Amino acid sequence: MKVLLINHSDLAGGAARAAYRLHQGLKQLSVDSQMLVQQKLSDDRAVFAPTNRLETSIGNSRIAVDALPLKFYPQRHDVTYSLQWLPDRTLAKINQLTPEVINLHWIGEALLQIETIAKLARPIVWTLHDMWAFTGGCHYNQNCDRYKLSCGSCPQLGSNSNWDLSRWVWQRKAKAWQQLDVTIIALSSWLRDCAASSSLFQNCRIELIPNGIDLEVYRPIDQKFARKLLRLPEDKQLILFGSLGATSDTRKGFHLLQPALHQLEQLGWQDIELVIFGASRPQNPPKFGFKTHYLGILKDDLSLALAYSAADVFVLPSTQDNLPNTVLEAIACGTPAVGFNIGGMPDLIEHQQNGYLAKPNQIEDLAQGLIWILENESRRQKLSGRARQKAEQEFSLQLQAQRYVNLFQELVLTHQKRFQYN
Repeated sequence: MKVLLINHSDLAGGAARAAYRLHQGLKQLSVDSQMLVQQKLSDDRAVFAPTNRLETSIGNSRIAVDALPLKFYPQRHDVTYSLQWLPDRTLAKINQLTPEVINLHWIGEALLQIETIAKLARPIVWTLHDMWAFTGGCHYNQNCDRYKLSCGSCPQLGSNSNWDLSRWVWQRKAKAWQQLDVTIIALSSWLRDCAASSSLFQNCRIELIPNGIDLEVYRPIDQKFARKLLRLPEDKQLILFGSLGATSDTRKGFHLLQPALHQLEQLGWQDIELVIFGASRPQNPPKFGFKTHYLGILKDDLSLALAYSAADVFVLPSTQDNLPNTVLEAIACGTPAVGFNIGGMPDLIEHQQNGYLAKPNQIEDLAQGLIWILENESRRQKLSGRARQKAEQEFSLQLQAQRYVNLFQELVLTHQKRFQYN
């Protein structure tokens, strides 16, 4: 079986890393898996991308051109918003690779025009890493439910008009995808329910298949050893926070972490230090009340596994999230996690079993969750054991890849039978 995964990049970003992990998992099961990307960072020969500077330059310039209509909305929020209106040459590249089934992942930044998706002429499996596929352009709805109808008056655009860009994008999707035979993969129960309630996907087949992870790479490492390699103190309790753009992406909740830590300081906690990855130390670093170590961007899995293993607790106070890789990686390394009870967090964090789910946006409860884990070492060790156990039971790469293979085989067989009858 020949499978083609399509994502903007193979390694840059959470969706890219998840898609590439799946690609590796499929190859381990002897599936002929390939990836088509705009930005290639790996040396994998089965990953195809522009091969010369001109193609790369054109691809990069397409991102800016695709976003030009957004300039008519000067009050719009500073978040990712994808229009996908530029014609592309992706279909020709797909046909050259002759896949039997296509697995779409994160296709933003002008990689794939909305109308092109309807022309793929193969079984399509669309893995949703956020909400964009069924909205009028936003990737996270920020509590707006207009995607359940037809968008318009988009709060992220700062628009009061029903006939705005969000309605235009939604209508293009609705028109182009009327006859689209697509199977939706949701990574979390939350996103499955969102997709099922959307006007665009409410009649589609939706499967829940969470991301998998290589449990031989992401595993508990001796804490003292990990701290020594990362030059972190061995006599402190370490709180770890991190994501891509850790200190700049407000959706990841960095602005909520600071007051939560101040509460710990006010309660008299002293032997705590904070570790941050995904960002370098800024010129004027914020004051958390505790010494802070910035690890920068960790690009390899071993460094990440060391960071998780060095920490006593991992915290990700996202205000909205799907199935964050960082929490999955943390629990695989046996590190209890704290986050808000939002999005896909409950799929990863079992409250007071392998971590702590705080009430959404409740800073006091976030601080209490950190305290609850740190104040009792015996309890923390039990949480650690359950965290690793959950990863082994539900999030192994082999389990994820096999679920995809079963689905791909079913869809290819159905497609072949349909083709024979026609």
